[in-house]
Parts: sequence; structure tokens; C-alpha cells
Amino acid sequence: MRVLISGAGIAGPTLAWFLAKTGTHIDIVEKSSTLRSNGNAVDFKGPAATVIRKMGLLDEIKRASTTEKGTHFVRHDGVPFATFPAKEGAWEGQSASLTSNIEILRGDLVAILYNATKTLSDVHYHFDTTVKDVISNEKDSVKVELSNGEVREYDVLVAADGQWSRLRKKCFPSDSVHVIDMGMYAAYWTIPRLETDEDWWSINVAPGSRLLSIRPDPHGTMRALVTHMPSNRDQKKLWLEASKGDRQTQEELLREEFSDAGWQAQRILNDLDQAPDLYFQAIQQIKMVKWSTSRIVCLGDTAYAPTPLTGMGTSLAMIGAYILAGELSKLQDNEPPAKALEAYEAIFRSYVEKEQNIPYFIPGIAHPKTKWKKWLLEMFLWVLSKVVALPWVSDRIDEGDKDEFAWPLYPKLEEEIPDQCIPR
Repeated sequence: MRVLISGAGIAGPTLAWFLAKTGTHIDIVEKSSTLRSNGNAVDFKGPAATVIRKMGLLDEIKRASTTEKGTHFVRHDGVPFATFPAKEGAWEGQSASLTSNIEILRGDLVAILYNATKTLSDVHYHFDTTVKDVISNEKDSVKVELSNGEVREYDVLVAADGQWSRLRKKCFPSDSVHVIDMGMYAAYWTIPRLETDEDWWSINVAPGSRLLSIRPDPHGTMRALVTHMPSNRDQKKLWLEASKGDRQTQEELLREEFSDAGWQAQRILNDLDQAPDLYFQAIQQIKMVKWSTSRIVCLGDTAYAPTPLTGMGTSLAMIGAYILAGELSKLQDNEPPAKALEAYEAIFRSYVEKEQNIPYFIPGIAHPKTKWKKWLLEMFLWVLSKVVALPWVSDRIDEGDKDEFAWPLYPKLEEEIPDQCIPR
């Protein structure tokens, strides 16, 4: 089997790793000239922990951990008023903290997945390359033209090029893709670390529907994150245009909106123009009517971006990649790939929809518009931090979040990668 994957992020390389066990030839095209290193910390919830173990990457991921100790909510003077320490084993499920036991920067995880696959003889990366056009998607093959002018045929084409996938737009009608806007915007970037910084995620609730935070990384710097929920039509238009605009427009808007936010706002903004990795996004979900058409299938954020509000984007991408690889591995000679693509969706869709189900009061509750709502939120967080610190409460949370995913059995994915497939 020959498979073309568009996107060298998290979903694509994970799929390639598992497909390499089955003797599949995999090409991965990536529009960037190098791996994308930006992005905030990510973790692995529920069944994603099982995928990491199956790939043998647990120790390497632990070594790249941000070493974040937990989450502090701080007042304007920096004094914590609600503390949620990370709990040992929390990365395997939920915990009473926004910090899991293993946090890793998205860019570091992408590099680990790339290094785990780049030497496999059946996996070939092509940077600075995209799928320019899908010429045909028929019974015998899917034919594509690449941006370098080459025309190639494959058995399966996988769109794993992100939430705003260009390939998805080429292959699926617009009315089959639903964008769910959460009314929130976020920006991430790297700032210098100070001697006074701690290995905690510090979050400040600022007046005017704003949040500011800084968290540690393993590279001697800190990662800033700011979020905002515009409150009127003009503001919403301004922020939406900025999310689609250039960097200068985004920087100007961030300075205008957060310069009077207090706490460490000035420190965070001072280094904004020097940050090599500013990422500005509208927080939106992607829901598709159907994830595949004939020999073309969507994977990860391309098919079901859940938003950072769920904390499940990375997990869904990796679990989905495993299931898709497994269903492809079950195909018998002359069976159409569409059978595997439809099985992948049938098995996984209900789990995805459950994880995409965000309570109606989120993210609004974390972005209070008035002072008294801000005070109520801070009181709630203070009480919550005391309650979840009780051992019996913490244990109950852990017991309620074990991996209950009904794992399909894929014998070929349990085998070791053949020795002849490893070094090229």
C-alpha cells in the first residue's frame, strides 16, 4: 500500500509510525521548510497514554517534559490564591489540576515524532511541498499533483494539515465542514526567563474578559499565553480580522488590549516583537459531516479540532492515527481502502463527539466582564483548590477517569517494526 500524508505535525507522523509496521510506503509532505516549533505545552489524556507506550516514546517524552509542578492562580501582585499541584500519574487521565504529570511543548513533541519516523525505510518526508491538486479520487487510486510539479498515485491520501486544512477545502464541500466559534482568542509566544520565575503555570484573571499566564519550558525560557473574549460586535470584528492578518496587526492589537491589564502584562508585551514564535488564533472547533470520501480521509485537527479548551487536541490526533493505521492494516487483498476509512470513523466518532462537548459556560466563566464576577470566580477557585486537596476527593477524581476506551485489536500494530525497515 502507498499512503500520502499531508502534514508533519502530530497526527501525520504518528500514523506513519504505525503504518510502517505493516510494510506500507508512506510519503509525508509538509508546506514548511522545517518542523514547526511554536505552540504551547500539550499533554496526553486517557487512551493517548496507551498510544505513547505502544510507540515506546514514554521515556523520551519524560526527558523533554517542561517540569511544570502545577498551576497557580495569582492576584495582580503575583501572590497565589489558588494552587493546584500536578499529581503523579495524572497524565494518564484527568486530575484536579490544569497541569498533568507530563507536560511537553508541542514543538518538542513534533520533533520526537519526526525523529522516531525519519529513519524508517518506508517513511519519506518532503518539506517545502504541498498537494497542489487532487487530479482524481477513484476506484483504483487517488492521483495528486504536488507543488514541485510531480504527479503521483497513491492508495490513500490523508489530510492531516491542521484545523484550516487547504487539502480538506479541495476535497470536501464547504457545507460538510462546520466551524463552531467559541468567541475567544489566544496568543502564545516565548519570553526570557527571570531568576524569580518558578516552575509553575501562573495564571492571572484580569479585568475586561482577559487572562494572562506564563509557564516554564525546558529550554531556559518561559511561555506566555494571553486570551480574550471580545464583548461587542466591533471588538469581535477587530479580533477576527487580526487572527487572519499579519504579525504587525496582531502585535498592535495585543499591545492595545493588554497594556493596562496589570500583573506581568508589561513584561510579557516587552518581548513580543522579539519573539520568534508568536501564534495568534481564534478558538474554534471543527466538525465534519463525514471524515472521508472514497480514498481521501481527514485526521486530527483537520477532521475534529476540539479546541485547547478541552485539552484533548493532541490526544485525539494520536488515538485517531492509531485507529486509522489499525483499520488499514486489517484490509485483505483487493479490499477497498474506503472500508478501513469508514471503520475508523465508526469506531472513533462517538469518542470524539464526547470530548468536543464543551459546557455552555466555558470559556465565558474564565473571562469575567465585571469586577464582581471576577471576585466570584476567584472565590470559587480558592474554595475549589481547598476541596480538591482533600485526599478522598482527589482519589475520586482519579477513579472516575481511567482509560475505559474500547481498544480495537490490531495484531499487526503489536508487532515490532521489522529490522530491515529501520535504518535507511
